[in-house]
Amino acid sequence: MATRRNQSTETQLKNVLVPIIQAIGRSGKLIYIIIIGVLLYLGYQYFTKEKDSSTIEYNSALIEKQLRNVSKLVVTEGTYSQVMTYKDQKNYVMDMVSFEKKALMVVNAEITISYDLSKIKYDINETTKTISITNIPEAEMKINPDIHFYSIDESTFNPFGTADYNKINKKVKAEIAKKMEKSKLKTNAENRLISELSKILILTNTMGWKLEYNGETVLTQTGLSKKIKT
Repeated sequence: MATRRNQSTETQLKNVLVPIIQAIGRSGKLIYIIIIGVLLYLGYQYFTKEKDSSTIEYNSALIEKQLRNVSKLVVTEGTYSQVMTYKDQKNYVMDMVSFEKKALMVVNAEITISYDLSKIKYDINETTKTISITNIPEAEMKINPDIHFYSIDESTFNPFGTADYNKINKKVKAEIAKKMEKSKLKTNAENRLISELSKILILTNTMGWKLEYNGETVLTQTGLSKKIKT
């Protein structure tokens, strides 16, 4: 369709220019030269404007496609092992009599830290050629512990029950989650997130666009890393 339009435009220009050129050949008047100059200028402005509009649309389409490409689940997996002790005590007769129970266990856990980038929020401004990332989803941590009890010491008046095992499972997950916050696994997950988002930064730099995060311009991957981790 674009080809037919170009051919039609060329035909129209020929239909206008040929008589003018012939008239110049006959009369040699300056007015015809001026008319040709004006027509050429208007034609240049028309085609230049159309090209700029197409470029903006083309750039926007590429950026939208890249954002869809990073809108996926970034998952980092790891394992954790630790020997843990659980203790519980029940007191009777105004705390004069107590019965204790405890368990020694080995915990082996599988851990995943993920970022669901389909939840990322952003705005695209074609006029200023700016992508503004307004929100990056928080990391989601899943802990699947495998608990092996090596010794259980209980009393008839304070035996182990379902409530104890549920409490142990909850305590184990909380303890592991606390340790993971400062672990290499969390750092690796953040680095994978930054690596994925850097694809947008590379694209904007290549195409002459600008990337912003929380209202601040991001120029390098290091700058992006600092803004995400703060």
